Amino acid sequence: MSFGARVLKTGIAVTLALYLSMFLNPQSPVPAAIAAIFAMQPSIYRSWKYFLDQLQTTTLGAIVALLGGMVLSNEPIAVGLIIVLVIMICLKLNMGETVGLTLVTVVSIMEASGDWHFALNRFLLTLVGIVSAFLINITVFPPKPKVQFVKQIQNVFNSMSLLLRTSISDEIKEVVFRDEKGNLGGSIKSLSDKYNLFEEEQKKMKRSKFSETRQMVVYKQMLLSLQKGYDVLDSVERHYFQAQRTPEMDQFFDTHLELVIKFHEHALLKFEDKLKPNGEEAAQFILDNDRFMEQAISQFDVDQEGMLRLSIVAAAIYDYGYQLERLNRLAEHVHSSSEDHESQDKILNWLKWP
Repeated sequence: MSFGARVLKTGIAVTLALYLSMFLNPQSPVPAAIAAIFAMQPSIYRSWKYFLDQLQTTTLGAIVALLGGMVLSNEPIAVGLIIVLVIMICLKLNMGETVGLTLVTVVSIMEASGDWHFALNRFLLTLVGIVSAFLINITVFPPKPKVQFVKQIQNVFNSMSLLLRTSISDEIKEVVFRDEKGNLGGSIKSLSDKYNLFEEEQKKMKRSKFSETRQMVVYKQMLLSLQKGYDVLDSVERHYFQAQRTPEMDQFFDTHLELVIKFHEHALLKFEDKLKPNGEEAAQFILDNDRFMEQAISQFDVDQEGMLRLSIVAAAIYDYGYQLERLNRLAEHVHSSSEDHESQDKILNWLKWP
Protein backbone atom coordinates (compact mmCIF):
# COMPACT_ATOMS: atom_id res chain seq x y z
CA MET A 1 0.00 0.00 0.00
CA SER A 2 1.39 3.38 -1.02
CA PHE A 3 0.91 6.52 1.03
CA GLY A 4 -2.28 8.28 0.04
CA ALA A 5 -5.45 9.94 1.25
CA ARG A 6 -6.83 6.76 2.77
CA VAL A 7 -3.71 6.20 4.86
CA LEU A 8 -3.82 9.77 6.12
CA LYS A 9 -7.55 9.59 6.85
CA THR A 10 -7.09 6.39 8.84
CA GLY A 11 -4.61 8.16 11.11
CA ILE A 12 -6.95 11.14 11.54
CA ALA A 13 -9.92 8.86 12.26
CA VAL A 14 -7.97 6.95 14.92
CA THR A 15 -6.91 10.24 16.53
CA LEU A 16 -10.49 11.53 16.57
CA ALA A 17 -11.79 8.23 17.95
CA LEU A 18 -9.22 8.26 20.77
CA TYR A 19 -10.10 11.82 21.77
CA LEU A 20 -13.84 11.16 21.73
CA SER A 21 -13.53 7.85 23.58
CA MET A 22 -11.70 9.52 26.46
CA PHE A 23 -15.04 10.97 27.56
CA LEU A 24 -16.47 7.44 27.86
CA ASN A 25 -13.49 5.52 29.21
CA PRO A 26 -10.19 7.38 29.69
CA GLN A 27 -8.46 4.17 30.86
CA SER A 28 -9.23 2.06 27.77
CA PRO A 29 -9.88 3.96 24.52
CA VAL A 30 -8.21 1.28 22.38
CA PRO A 31 -11.46 -0.40 21.14
CA ALA A 32 -12.50 2.88 19.51
CA ALA A 33 -9.17 3.10 17.67
CA ILE A 34 -9.48 -0.50 16.46
CA ALA A 35 -13.00 0.18 15.21
CA ALA A 36 -11.83 3.28 13.33
CA ILE A 37 -9.12 1.27 11.57
CA PHE A 38 -11.58 -1.42 10.46
CA ALA A 39 -14.26 1.06 9.37
CA MET A 40 -12.21 3.13 6.89
CA GLN A 41 -13.54 2.24 3.43
CA PRO A 42 -12.47 3.16 -0.14
CA SER A 43 -15.78 4.80 -1.17
CA ILE A 44 -18.59 6.83 0.39
CA TYR A 45 -21.17 4.17 -0.43
CA ARG A 46 -19.11 1.43 1.19
CA SER A 47 -18.54 3.65 4.23
CA TRP A 48 -22.29 4.12 4.63
CA LYS A 49 -23.03 0.43 4.00
CA TYR A 50 -20.30 -0.63 6.41
CA PHE A 51 -21.67 1.76 9.04
CA LEU A 52 -25.19 0.29 8.78
CA ASP A 53 -24.03 -3.34 8.63
CA GLN A 54 -21.55 -2.91 11.45
CA LEU A 55 -24.18 -1.24 13.62
CA GLN A 56 -26.42 -4.28 13.23
CA THR A 57 -23.77 -6.96 13.68
CA THR A 58 -22.06 -5.18 16.57
CA THR A 59 -25.38 -4.77 18.39
CA LEU A 60 -26.21 -8.41 17.80
CA GLY A 61 -22.72 -9.54 18.79
CA ALA A 62 -22.80 -7.46 21.96
CA ILE A 63 -26.13 -8.97 23.01
CA VAL A 64 -24.98 -12.54 22.29
CA ALA A 65 -21.67 -11.93 24.10
CA LEU A 66 -23.44 -10.42 27.11
CA LEU A 67 -25.82 -13.38 27.38
CA GLY A 68 -22.98 -15.82 26.78
CA GLY A 69 -20.89 -14.20 29.49
CA MET A 70 -23.80 -14.37 31.95
CA VAL A 71 -24.59 -18.02 31.20
CA LEU A 72 -21.21 -19.54 30.32
CA SER A 73 -18.78 -17.12 32.04
CA ASN A 74 -15.55 -16.14 30.30
CA GLU A 75 -13.89 -19.53 30.03
CA PRO A 76 -11.85 -19.94 26.81
CA ILE A 77 -14.11 -22.69 25.47
CA ALA A 78 -17.16 -20.52 26.11
CA VAL A 79 -15.60 -17.62 24.23
CA GLY A 80 -14.80 -19.93 21.33
CA LEU A 81 -18.39 -21.23 21.18
CA ILE A 82 -19.83 -17.70 21.19
CA ILE A 83 -17.37 -16.66 18.47
CA VAL A 84 -18.54 -19.56 16.26
CA LEU A 85 -22.18 -18.64 16.89
CA VAL A 86 -21.66 -14.97 16.02
CA ILE A 87 -19.75 -15.85 12.83
CA MET A 88 -22.59 -18.15 11.73
CA ILE A 89 -25.15 -15.41 12.36
CA CYS A 90 -23.14 -12.78 10.45
CA LEU A 91 -22.69 -15.11 7.48
CA LYS A 92 -26.39 -15.96 7.53
CA LEU A 93 -27.18 -12.24 7.35
CA ASN A 94 -24.70 -11.77 4.45
CA MET A 95 -22.59 -9.42 6.57
CA GLY A 96 -19.32 -11.29 6.52
CA GLU A 97 -17.31 -8.11 5.84
CA THR A 98 -18.14 -6.76 9.30
CA VAL A 99 -17.42 -9.94 11.21
CA GLY A 100 -13.82 -8.99 12.16
CA LEU A 101 -14.69 -5.95 14.23
CA THR A 102 -17.79 -7.67 15.63
CA LEU A 103 -15.65 -10.50 16.98
CA VAL A 104 -13.27 -8.02 18.62
CA THR A 105 -16.29 -6.52 20.39
CA VAL A 106 -17.57 -9.98 21.40
CA VAL A 107 -14.25 -11.00 22.96
CA SER A 108 -13.87 -7.71 24.86
CA ILE A 109 -17.45 -7.94 26.22
CA MET A 110 -17.15 -11.59 27.28
CA GLU A 111 -14.07 -10.64 29.25
CA ALA A 112 -16.39 -9.02 31.81
CA SER A 113 -18.50 -12.20 32.31
CA GLY A 114 -21.92 -10.62 31.90
CA ASP A 115 -21.27 -7.16 33.36
CA TRP A 116 -23.72 -5.10 31.31
CA HIS A 117 -22.10 -1.79 32.29
CA PHE A 118 -18.80 -3.00 30.85
CA ALA A 119 -20.60 -4.40 27.78
CA LEU A 120 -22.38 -1.11 27.14
CA ASN A 121 -19.11 0.79 27.47
CA ARG A 122 -17.33 -1.45 24.96
CA PHE A 123 -20.28 -1.21 22.59
CA LEU A 124 -20.27 2.57 22.72
CA LEU A 125 -16.50 2.72 22.19
CA THR A 126 -16.90 0.60 19.07
CA LEU A 127 -19.60 2.92 17.76
CA VAL A 128 -17.38 5.93 18.41
CA GLY A 129 -14.66 4.40 16.25
CA ILE A 130 -17.07 3.54 13.42
CA VAL A 131 -18.68 6.99 13.43
CA SER A 132 -15.26 8.69 13.54
CA ALA A 133 -14.06 6.78 10.49
CA PHE A 134 -17.30 7.49 8.61
CA LEU A 135 -17.20 11.23 9.32
CA ILE A 136 -13.54 11.58 8.40
CA ASN A 137 -14.01 9.56 5.21
CA ILE A 138 -16.81 11.79 3.87
CA THR A 139 -15.36 15.14 4.99
CA VAL A 140 -11.57 14.87 4.56
CA PHE A 141 -10.54 14.23 0.96
CA PRO A 142 -13.75 12.30 0.19
CA PRO A 143 -13.00 9.33 -2.10
CA LYS A 144 -13.61 10.03 -5.79
CA PRO A 145 -12.82 6.77 -7.62
CA LYS A 146 -14.25 8.05 -10.92
CA VAL A 147 -11.91 11.06 -11.02
CA GLN A 148 -8.96 8.86 -10.06
CA PHE A 149 -9.92 6.37 -12.77
CA VAL A 150 -9.96 8.98 -15.54
CA LYS A 151 -6.61 10.44 -14.46
CA GLN A 152 -4.98 7.01 -14.28
CA ILE A 153 -6.16 5.83 -17.72
CA GLN A 154 -3.63 7.89 -19.70
CA ASN A 155 -0.73 6.96 -17.41
CA VAL A 156 -1.49 3.26 -17.73
CA PHE A 157 -1.78 3.54 -21.51
CA ASN A 158 1.59 5.32 -21.75
CA SER A 159 3.27 2.52 -19.80
CA MET A 160 1.55 -0.15 -21.88
CA SER A 161 2.34 1.48 -25.25
CA LEU A 162 6.05 1.56 -24.43
CA LEU A 163 6.05 -2.16 -23.67
CA LEU A 164 3.99 -3.03 -26.75
CA ARG A 165 6.20 -0.99 -29.06
CA THR A 166 9.34 -2.76 -27.83
CA SER A 167 7.92 -6.26 -27.30
CA ILE A 168 8.13 -7.64 -30.86
CA SER A 169 11.38 -5.83 -31.70
CA ASP A 170 12.86 -7.26 -28.49
CA GLU A 171 14.65 -3.98 -27.73
CA ILE A 172 13.82 -3.82 -24.05
CA LYS A 173 15.81 -5.81 -21.48
CA GLU A 174 14.03 -8.91 -20.20
CA VAL A 175 14.38 -7.94 -16.54
CA VAL A 176 13.01 -4.46 -17.23
CA PHE A 177 10.17 -5.92 -19.32
CA ARG A 178 9.09 -8.29 -16.55
CA ASP A 179 9.21 -5.56 -13.91
CA GLU A 180 7.30 -3.05 -16.04
CA LYS A 181 4.78 -5.70 -17.09
CA GLY A 182 4.19 -6.61 -13.44
CA ASN A 183 3.67 -2.95 -12.56
CA LEU A 184 1.31 -2.58 -15.50
CA GLY A 185 -0.75 -5.55 -14.35
CA GLY A 186 -1.05 -4.01 -10.90
CA SER A 187 -2.12 -0.67 -12.39
CA ILE A 188 -4.83 -2.31 -14.51
CA LYS A 189 -6.04 -4.20 -11.43
CA SER A 190 -6.18 -0.86 -9.57
CA LEU A 191 -8.21 0.63 -12.43
CA SER A 192 -10.59 -2.32 -12.32
CA ASP A 193 -11.09 -1.87 -8.58
CA LYS A 194 -11.82 1.85 -9.02
CA TYR A 195 -14.31 1.10 -11.79
CA ASN A 196 -16.11 -1.39 -9.57
CA LEU A 197 -16.29 1.19 -6.78
CA PHE A 198 -17.92 3.99 -8.74
CA GLU A 199 -20.16 1.53 -10.61
CA GLU A 200 -21.34 0.29 -7.23
CA GLU A 201 -21.92 3.84 -6.01
CA GLN A 202 -23.92 4.77 -9.07
CA LYS A 203 -26.15 1.69 -8.87
CA LYS A 204 -26.75 1.75 -5.13
CA MET A 205 -26.80 5.39 -4.04
CA LYS A 206 -28.83 7.14 -6.73
CA ARG A 207 -30.83 6.61 -9.86
CA SER A 208 -28.69 6.49 -12.95
CA LYS A 209 -29.21 9.23 -15.51
CA PHE A 210 -28.76 8.42 -19.18
CA SER A 211 -25.56 10.47 -19.40
CA GLU A 212 -24.10 8.69 -16.38
CA THR A 213 -25.01 5.28 -17.79
CA ARG A 214 -23.32 6.24 -21.06
CA GLN A 215 -20.21 7.27 -19.14
CA MET A 216 -20.11 3.87 -17.45
CA VAL A 217 -20.18 2.17 -20.86
CA VAL A 218 -17.29 4.37 -22.00
CA TYR A 219 -15.20 3.74 -18.89
CA LYS A 220 -15.83 0.01 -19.08
CA GLN A 221 -14.64 -0.08 -22.70
CA MET A 222 -11.55 1.96 -21.79
CA LEU A 223 -10.69 -0.60 -19.13
CA LEU A 224 -11.40 -3.54 -21.42
CA SER A 225 -9.16 -2.08 -24.14
CA LEU A 226 -6.27 -1.80 -21.69
CA GLN A 227 -6.85 -5.36 -20.52
CA LYS A 228 -6.75 -6.59 -24.13
CA GLY A 229 -3.50 -4.71 -24.68
CA TYR A 230 -2.07 -6.42 -21.61
CA ASP A 231 -3.20 -9.78 -23.05
CA VAL A 232 -1.11 -9.03 -26.14
CA LEU A 233 1.94 -8.48 -23.96
CA ASP A 234 1.23 -11.72 -22.14
CA SER A 235 0.85 -13.71 -25.37
CA VAL A 236 4.04 -12.23 -26.84
CA GLU A 237 5.99 -13.18 -23.74
CA ARG A 238 4.57 -16.70 -23.62
CA HIS A 239 4.48 -17.66 -27.31
CA TYR A 240 6.10 -15.28 -29.78
CA PHE A 241 9.78 -15.88 -29.17
CA GLN A 242 9.28 -19.63 -28.81
CA ALA A 243 8.29 -19.86 -32.50
CA GLN A 244 10.55 -19.96 -35.55
CA ARG A 245 10.22 -16.62 -37.33
CA THR A 246 11.68 -14.75 -40.25
CA PRO A 247 12.57 -11.04 -40.28
CA GLU A 248 9.55 -10.52 -42.54
CA MET A 249 7.28 -12.03 -39.89
CA ASP A 250 8.73 -9.80 -37.20
CA GLN A 251 8.18 -6.77 -39.42
CA PHE A 252 4.63 -7.92 -40.18
CA PHE A 253 3.68 -8.18 -36.49
CA ASP A 254 5.60 -5.09 -35.41
CA THR A 255 4.08 -2.86 -38.11
CA HIS A 256 0.51 -3.82 -37.30
CA LEU A 257 1.05 -3.55 -33.57
CA GLU A 258 2.37 -0.01 -34.05
CA LEU A 259 -0.78 0.79 -36.05
CA VAL A 260 -3.00 -0.59 -33.27
CA ILE A 261 -1.23 1.41 -30.56
CA LYS A 262 -1.53 4.62 -32.60
CA PHE A 263 -5.27 4.00 -33.05
CA HIS A 264 -5.66 3.46 -29.29
CA GLU A 265 -3.85 6.74 -28.65
CA HIS A 266 -6.10 8.61 -31.09
CA ALA A 267 -9.25 7.15 -29.49
CA LEU A 268 -8.19 8.39 -26.05
CA LEU A 269 -7.37 11.83 -27.46
CA LYS A 270 -10.87 12.00 -28.93
CA PHE A 271 -12.34 11.43 -25.47
CA GLU A 272 -10.27 14.40 -24.30
CA ASP A 273 -11.73 16.37 -27.24
CA LYS A 274 -8.26 17.00 -28.68
CA LEU A 275 -8.82 15.28 -32.05
CA LYS A 276 -11.57 15.71 -34.59
CA PRO A 277 -13.79 12.75 -35.50
CA ASN A 278 -12.22 10.82 -38.39
CA GLY A 279 -14.43 8.22 -39.99
CA GLU A 280 -11.89 7.46 -42.72
CA GLU A 281 -9.23 6.53 -40.18
CA ALA A 282 -11.65 4.19 -38.38
CA ALA A 283 -12.78 2.52 -41.60
CA GLN A 284 -9.19 2.03 -42.75
CA PHE A 285 -8.21 0.59 -39.37
CA ILE A 286 -11.02 -1.97 -39.54
CA LEU A 287 -9.81 -3.07 -42.98
CA ASP A 288 -6.19 -3.22 -41.83
CA ASN A 289 -7.06 -5.23 -38.73
CA ASP A 290 -9.12 -7.73 -40.74
CA ARG A 291 -6.39 -7.98 -43.38
CA PHE A 292 -3.79 -8.62 -40.68
CA MET A 293 -5.71 -11.59 -39.31
CA GLU A 294 -6.44 -12.98 -42.76
CA GLN A 295 -2.76 -12.86 -43.70
CA ALA A 296 -1.77 -14.36 -40.37
CA ILE A 297 -4.05 -17.31 -41.09
CA SER A 298 -3.36 -17.83 -44.78
CA GLN A 299 0.29 -16.91 -45.36
CA PHE A 300 2.03 -18.67 -42.49
CA ASP A 301 3.22 -22.24 -43.00
CA VAL A 302 1.23 -24.35 -40.53
CA ASP A 303 3.78 -27.14 -40.78
CA GLN A 304 6.58 -24.90 -39.56
CA GLU A 305 7.39 -25.25 -35.87
CA GLY A 306 5.73 -22.68 -33.68
CA MET A 307 3.14 -21.40 -36.16
CA LEU A 308 0.31 -22.22 -33.76
CA ARG A 309 2.03 -20.08 -31.16
CA LEU A 310 2.19 -17.20 -33.62
CA SER A 311 -1.51 -17.64 -34.36
CA ILE A 312 -2.24 -17.12 -30.64
CA VAL A 313 -0.30 -13.85 -30.70
CA ALA A 314 -2.06 -12.76 -33.90
CA ALA A 315 -5.46 -13.51 -32.38
CA ALA A 316 -4.63 -11.48 -29.28
CA ILE A 317 -3.56 -8.48 -31.41
CA TYR A 318 -6.69 -8.78 -33.56
CA ASP A 319 -8.93 -8.91 -30.50
CA TYR A 320 -7.15 -5.86 -29.08
CA GLY A 321 -7.83 -4.03 -32.32
CA TYR A 322 -11.47 -5.14 -32.34
CA GLN A 323 -12.03 -3.67 -28.87
CA LEU A 324 -10.36 -0.44 -30.01
CA GLU A 325 -12.87 -0.22 -32.86
CA ARG A 326 -15.64 -0.22 -30.27
CA LEU A 327 -13.77 2.31 -28.14
CA ASN A 328 -13.36 4.62 -31.13
CA ARG A 329 -17.07 4.37 -31.99
CA LEU A 330 -17.91 5.42 -28.44
CA ALA A 331 -15.48 8.33 -28.71
CA GLU A 332 -17.10 9.48 -31.95
CA HIS A 333 -20.57 9.15 -30.40
CA VAL A 334 -19.63 11.06 -27.24
CA HIS A 335 -18.01 13.81 -29.31
CA SER A 336 -21.05 14.19 -31.60
CA SER A 337 -23.42 14.15 -28.61
CA SER A 338 -21.46 16.92 -26.87
CA GLU A 339 -21.57 19.02 -30.05
CA ASP A 340 -25.34 18.49 -30.26
CA HIS A 341 -25.72 19.66 -26.66
CA GLU A 342 -23.60 22.74 -27.37
CA SER A 343 -25.69 23.63 -30.43
CA GLN A 344 -28.89 23.14 -28.42
CA ASP A 345 -27.55 25.44 -25.69
CA LYS A 346 -26.68 28.10 -28.29
CA ILE A 347 -30.19 27.92 -29.77
CA LEU A 348 -31.79 28.20 -26.33
CA ASN A 349 -29.60 31.17 -25.44
CA TRP A 350 -30.52 32.83 -28.74
CA LEU A 351 -34.23 32.28 -28.09
CA LYS A 352 -33.89 33.73 -24.58
CA TRP A 353 -31.99 36.79 -25.84
CA PRO A 354 -34.26 39.87 -25.64
